[in-house]
Amino acid sequence: MNNISKIKPKYPWINFELNLAKLPWQTWIKLGECVAKCEQIKTIPLTPEVKQKLHTVYLAKGVHATTAIEGNTLSEQQVQDIVEKKIELPLSKQYLQKEVQNIIDACNIIGNEIIGNQTAAINNERLRSYNRSVLKDGVPFAEGTIPGEIRHHSVVVGNVYKAPDAKDVPELLDNFYQWINSNDFENNTMPIQFSILKAITAHLYIVWIHPFGDGNGRTARLVEFTILLQSGIPTPAAHLLSNHYNLTRAEYYRQLNKASKTRDITDLFTYAIQGFIDGLNEQLEYINKHVLDTCWREYVYETFNPKPQGITLKRRRKLALTISRQDKALTMDEIKLLMSREYANKSAKTLSRDLNEIIKMDLVVHTNNTYRAKKETMISFLPFSTNT
Repeated sequence: MNNISKIKPKYPWINFELNLAKLPWQTWIKLGECVAKCEQIKTIPLTPEVKQKLHTVYLAKGVHATTAIEGNTLSEQQVQDIVEKKIELPLSKQYLQKEVQNIIDACNIIGNEIIGNQTAAINNERLRSYNRSVLKDGVPFAEGTIPGEIRHHSVVVGNVYKAPDAKDVPELLDNFYQWINSNDFENNTMPIQFSILKAITAHLYIVWIHPFGDGNGRTARLVEFTILLQSGIPTPAAHLLSNHYNLTRAEYYRQLNKASKTRDITDLFTYAIQGFIDGLNEQLEYINKHVLDTCWREYVYETFNPKPQGITLKRRRKLALTISRQDKALTMDEIKLLMSREYANKSAKTLSRDLNEIIKMDLVVHTNNTYRAKKETMISFLPFSTNT
């Protein structure tokens, strides 16, 4: 590469080389599994409500992860409340909320840009823009930092890693942009697999080069998110690598350190890809639960016929649906509380009789004085296999 020989001896780990010959065959298979699961997520039809919830939940997870790694102490639930505009933190914690809001805004802008079919090239303008976005609106940053400006001073990362000299950063970045946008990360037969490798690599090299006085990790994870999203990976899944790094933070730092010492990023790939698969599995479980719930509600409606005749049948249908919405078995008192309007002027015998009727219809199971929806019925409707 141009000019790389001049600085390579100073930073031998920043070699701008992608040696995939060392990548184990098991990791290649896992990359294929990642692609298959992403395609599955993209093709499962969801209700508008569930689609929005999926977007919100995983945006919150990704934003919480990318800020928590940098020391933000807000909980995932608080971040989700910020995403949904349900919370305004006290003055003493508003800087934490601003830090979170900056990442939310950046992810939304990136998403809208890529959905609008614009090319999200990884270049100096984009990198500086991302850094400005994470440090805007009064978010605290290290002394000497100018948001969006390449640093002019030395920095030590985590008190253990001395980043490259400031005078070498522009040249390192030029080589990085040239390399990350090169054919090394393109493969016509495995485009998404190579995009995943590209996203992880870009993240690592931005952390290594550490071009800004502060906000480098958040900037790197926004670049990673951009590359994943541009490759066609669904938006909820594009947040999963950040979430994995946060959930396994000690191992994340160990892998970064190991890669710099060994000058080999093979193990980092394996670590990140396994975490991506685990996140995709969790996401598919979340999606499948909602698909099952939707199918179950439709089954309940069909069991009662689309338009049940009479107040009693309508009440029993609502009873079955109310029990179905709960994630746990309910006592009769809990059911009566949930349906207080329907049973306010009814005797306990009426509720008991209604419950017995929907049990006979095979919609509800009664065990240990509690009631739950018999959703396992839906398993019999799955395509036949030797495991069902």
